[in-house]
Amino acid sequence: MATVTFYEKPGCATNARQKLALSNAGHTLVVRSLLTEAWTAERLRGFFGDTPVAAWFNPAAPKVKAGAVDPAAVDADAAIALMLAEPLLIRRPLVETDSGRCAGFDREPVLSLLGPSDPGARPIEGCSSPHAPCPDPAERKAS
Repeated sequence: MATVTFYEKPGCATNARQKLALSNAGHTLVVRSLLTEAWTAERLRGFFGDTPVAAWFNPAAPKVKAGAVDPAAVDADAAIALMLAEPLLIRRPLVETDSGRCAGFDREPVLSLLGPSDPGARPIEGCSSPHAPCPDPAERKAS
């Protein structure tokens, strides 16, 4: 089994389901906050591989949903700059193993870690929150 570094938005219900799936598959998780990690442009860029720039963005991010950021209208350098300034824009989770890195839960190396999927299983990609948008973790701590 693998050791998986899992960068999450703390309190995210979807990330909780994703961590459970990896744990149930026998993997050891090292969980870190995507929001407080000290990202560099080069390190963050390494999670996106050859996926299109628009797919690097979290479609549920408040600025994306409000139209303030259009993922289809930015190039790679601009996308990374936006994400370094506002990590909520990063598609999550970011996953890192000895066999590779990715953004999102629907690509390698995650697919190999989970093995064959049950066609009737509940999807574990996409936002699970009934809130629009998800509550800000900083606001939750303040209350």
